[in-house]
Amino acid sequence: MRMTKTSPRNTPLDRRWLSSALAFTLMACGATPQEEAEESATRIEEAELAGTTRVRLMAANISSGNYQSYDPGHGTRIFQGTRPDVVMIQEFNYGDNSATAIRSFVNTAFGSSFYYYREAGAQIPNGVISRYPIVASGEWDDNQVDNRDFAWARIDIPGPKDLWVVSVHLLTASSTVRNTEASNLVNFIKANVPTGDFLVIGGDFNTDSRSESCFSTFSSVVSTASPYPADKNGNGNTNASRAKPYDHVLVNSALRTYQTATVIGSSSFSGGLVVDTRVYSPLSEISPAQSADSGATNMQHMAVIKDFLVPSDSTTAGITVLSPNGGESWTTGSTRAITWSASGVTNVKLEYTLNGSTWTTLTSSTPASAGSYSWTVPTTATTTARVRVSDASNSVLTDSSDAAFTLTSSSGGGSAQVRINEVLANEAGSDVNGEFIELVNTGTAAADLSGWTLSDATGTRHTFASGTSLAAGKAIVVFGAAAGIPSGVTNAVGASTAQLNLSNSGDTVTLKTSAGTTADTVTYGSALSGTDGVSFNRNPDVTGTSFSLHTSVAGTSSSPGKRANGTTF
Repeated sequence: MRMTKTSPRNTPLDRRWLSSALAFTLMACGATPQEEAEESATRIEEAELAGTTRVRLMAANISSGNYQSYDPGHGTRIFQGTRPDVVMIQEFNYGDNSATAIRSFVNTAFGSSFYYYREAGAQIPNGVISRYPIVASGEWDDNQVDNRDFAWARIDIPGPKDLWVVSVHLLTASSTVRNTEASNLVNFIKANVPTGDFLVIGGDFNTDSRSESCFSTFSSVVSTASPYPADKNGNGNTNASRAKPYDHVLVNSALRTYQTATVIGSSSFSGGLVVDTRVYSPLSEISPAQSADSGATNMQHMAVIKDFLVPSDSTTAGITVLSPNGGESWTTGSTRAITWSASGVTNVKLEYTLNGSTWTTLTSSTPASAGSYSWTVPTTATTTARVRVSDASNSVLTDSSDAAFTLTSSSGGGSAQVRINEVLANEAGSDVNGEFIELVNTGTAAADLSGWTLSDATGTRHTFASGTSLAAGKAIVVFGAAAGIPSGVTNAVGASTAQLNLSNSGDTVTLKTSAGTTADTVTYGSALSGTDGVSFNRNPDVTGTSFSLHTSVAGTSSSPGKRANGTTF
């Protein structure tokens, strides 16, 4: 047996956040037992009561990239649109699988305040991602398969009980093998999980039917009974072809008591939700998920969601500003997120001050449960900025930034303007590392590219590293990989996903800010990408509103990192 415990080494925030995170809830409804789960969304909203916390659990084998990874972004958008609190994730691969890459994926799909555990040394690792602190974690040996194990985490959710989470990916070999895996896991659980705590087993079971013997085995520690999650059409099957119930969220009886309807927007799913973006309507309820995401090439399965209303630690109402909380330095005119935690509060009022005394209202009322508000930072530089979040109906209940933060204008003023200037989609020969996208800052101030992304029609191809800055009038080039950067090209990087994968027959290249706002987008056809080794470029260079083959603009095949005429930026 292999059992390891770790402290939450990937914990991104300080102890002050730990206390506020326990108070953060998606206060959508009150403490209703399971038999009331089929009440309407309106009834649930009216039942908001202090003393409960909605916890959304998700099983997710929704990778769609090569080598079973989350690189293309289809699964990321589903996570962003459904906003789970705890995820039992399978095939937990992203980028080069370094700690930096995995942290970047969690930040993008869930948020920088989320915790995670990812089993080590596995080809297609299981893992757990959580809004709440992971206080212990590790893996139990699955002796029926050699490329993953059972990943577990003990999570300090609000309330008197911890939540034990086990992320599983059972083998496809046969129902007999799956039952052996189930028996082994049940033994681990009985030996390690306190009987008084909450428990969930979730993930990809690869089960052909709900009558397989493994469910009978699992029933000694979790409930396997109906109702079962289903999509908008009532289909509860979860494999790619929607023919078999592969994926499950199974909880013990202590937690099953608190199951409630899964409510998203105006939609309510009494037994939980199978997320299939192709049939979900209205799709805007799970934005930014796109209709084709669940049917993307290589998409493994459908995600499964169940919601629970668990007793909270306290019935005391409270608000805590999380960011900006003091010491930050933000660029004037940029788009940033004001974040907060709240309990026992329905709507909040948001304000800011630039001088420490005069307050300006951003919004007089926005849902407290959102926990975030997109703010276009004022254009005035200051060292004394703060934000304030208050109960919209009770101004006495309020919190503001603990200390001042700074708004700075790069290069002494002005604004940045980053645009796509040159693209090589059809690399010379067959070295796809040589594909590139050139960006130019045509503004009068430096651009902070931290967290900005480059995507094609399929998904995100590059995320700029924290601290990346592009000076006014300068260019930066993103190549398919670092190996493709030509000698002498200095301000260039390899794509964070190790590929651009631009289509020679036509594609769309999109540049987005860290807040998800589109900074520039270019759609091209085969006329601009059909010539081997020839890029297409703005015409005229930098300032043009249309694109032409580089040979037409300057008589050469390409000019990465330089002006079309070969001179430096």
